Amino acid sequence: MTPHCWAFLRCAAIRSLLATLLLLFTGCGHPKQARVNVPPPPEPAVAESPAAPPATSSTRNGPLPGGKSSNENSVSDIEQPTIPAGPALATEIGRASWYGPPYHNRRGSNGEIYDMNAMTAAHRTLPLGSIVRVTNLKTGHSAMVRITDRGPFIRDRVLDLSLAAARKLDVYQPGVAEVKLEVMQTPVPIETGGKWAVQIGGFLDEDAATNLADQVTRRYHTAKVQRFNSPVGRWWVLVRVAGDDRQRAQELAAETQTSEGAVFLVRLD
Repeated sequence: MTPHCWAFLRCAAIRSLLATLLLLFTGCGHPKQARVNVPPPPEPAVAESPAAPPATSSTRNGPLPGGKSSNENSVSDIEQPTIPAGPALATEIGRASWYGPPYHNRRGSNGEIYDMNAMTAAHRTLPLGSIVRVTNLKTGHSAMVRITDRGPFIRDRVLDLSLAAARKLDVYQPGVAEVKLEVMQTPVPIETGGKWAVQIGGFLDEDAATNLADQVTRRYHTAKVQRFNSPVGRWWVLVRVAGDDRQRAQELAAETQTSEGAVFLVRLD
């Protein structure tokens, strides 16, 4: 071949190689994706806050007699009871003590839960609910209390104060003090009516209380005799005469003797 032909063939081969390389590079490249106009997403909906639960009053325990709750005290219970001014219905002088634990938060004789922080007291014979002005004869301090319980069942005492009343009357530290009781108001008459019984004790031994209860039952066939244990571990005998009559209860108390404890006339209402 002539040099001219060799040059022509060489040029054609080069062009063919370049075309092949161009095809190879084009095939290895990533194909372009088609452009699609996608509309923007809608604005996110604002989540509504969950409705707040309706306000409710604090839970209280079930009602007690008289419409009170066991964990609720009226202002008149915590503070001194108030009554219209007037002369005292009766007066008594004697020794007062006070009681708190283990009687606190236990049911008292009037059916309410005893609160040692309220201005109350226990008396053996005054009608429950009576309002009494108590004066410490040594210090001269006085306070009004409401009779809510029965006691004290100790021979030489006439009144058992709550812890709050004892502090106000200067009885808390000494434990016992000479006081004057002025009965200012009673829900029922003092001298007439009422339900009466005899309480005997307290006995350290349960058998002693049981033996006395058996003796009283055999002697007084119409009486109802109950034996029970107190929060401080002492045993008591309660004798209810026929009709809860005061005179019959007084006679039974006078005729009953015990080598342990004492005999007390007590009003139940």
